[in-house]
Amino acid sequence: MFVSYFQLSAFVVTAVLVSGACAGTESAAPHATSAQAGAQAASAQAPDPGTRVLDLGALSDMSDLLDRIADRRVVFVGESHDRYEDHLNQLAVIDGLQTRGKSLAIGMEFFQQPYQAAIDAYVAGEIDEAEFLRRTEYFDRWRFDYRLYRPILRFAREHGIPVIALNLEAELTRRVGEVGIAGLTEAERARIPAEIDRSDPTYRERIEAVFAMHPSERKQDVENFLDVQLLWDEGMAERAADYLKANPERTLVVLAGSGHVEYGQGIPSRLTRRLDVPTVTILNGTQRDMDPAAADFFLYPQEIALPASGLLGVMLESGVDRGGALIQGFAESSGAKDAGIQEGDRIVQIGDQPVSAYADVRIALLDKGPGEKMPVEVLRERKLGADQRLSFQVELR
Repeated sequence: MFVSYFQLSAFVVTAVLVSGACAGTESAAPHATSAQAGAQAASAQAPDPGTRVLDLGALSDMSDLLDRIADRRVVFVGESHDRYEDHLNQLAVIDGLQTRGKSLAIGMEFFQQPYQAAIDAYVAGEIDEAEFLRRTEYFDRWRFDYRLYRPILRFAREHGIPVIALNLEAELTRRVGEVGIAGLTEAERARIPAEIDRSDPTYRERIEAVFAMHPSERKQDVENFLDVQLLWDEGMAERAADYLKANPERTLVVLAGSGHVEYGQGIPSRLTRRLDVPTVTILNGTQRDMDPAAADFFLYPQEIALPASGLLGVMLESGVDRGGALIQGFAESSGAKDAGIQEGDRIVQIGDQPVSAYADVRIALLDKGPGEKMPVEVLRERKLGADQRLSFQVELR
């Protein structure tokens, strides 16, 4: 969990390269004058402004990082959503600041604002983890393996640290993707931030580059795509700023995808536009350019993988409660299919867990691994008479 990092912003400098080759010799330029040769030699040995030097003597550890950022009101810790090491480092930052006596709150991109009450109930110990996942509609609205975030959420619950849902609801951002902000109804516009800043040309360039890399988004207008990104960033920034204003004693640790915090262009600049507070940005520096403009600190953790999850090997209808999870198809390797379960069956129980919707399947398998065998009950439709309830023993893949 605790890893070393490079503090790039202070130690990336321009290097002077000293060449061993002699530029401007007669063999290289037979008609050059001595003055021209001297100019060529000087040019060849001039500093390259694109070369950066990392002072290895500046390497430090997480403890030193935490000491240096403890006075910041907002700490942005970016992530790649599926990298477990990123989430462990987020927890290390939260734990370290808590240990240093900071009164914390955790802002999370991964929960949408209308579900704040369910998050509060979980942190307060009023509902268990399964009910928390159902009420926040986590598996329909985020989908990344919940185990990636579980240590952070359990730490928040154990220590009573408020968790703040930063994101706007998906229904609203989806609508903006279809019609743009200008196409929203008056009622819909009342639910988005009143102030949306479009003045940064580099933000637009970066979003357009992302758009170009996703052919599946081409059916969506680039302007609508930009509007969605702006709405995400402005919505999260406004929610964070409102929380900080209402809770002046709290330090807010914001956990979000790196694209929402790098270069300060997403959430950070939009938050400080609303509220002038000291901030710091931390990113994973692995597999990215050492650009000191991107963040204040880079972390270089070792890759850590979650244990493999056990899977039924089914494709399910999601977001619908029909008294079971409808099987729409199978994976290439499917323990459920091999056990005799059929397309069109509705899963109604896995082990001791009753299943009424997709989320219940994910909850039932949350801590199961490949090779484990699970009793699975389904309802199979019959042309005549009531649905047939069947039991199967499924080996997870």
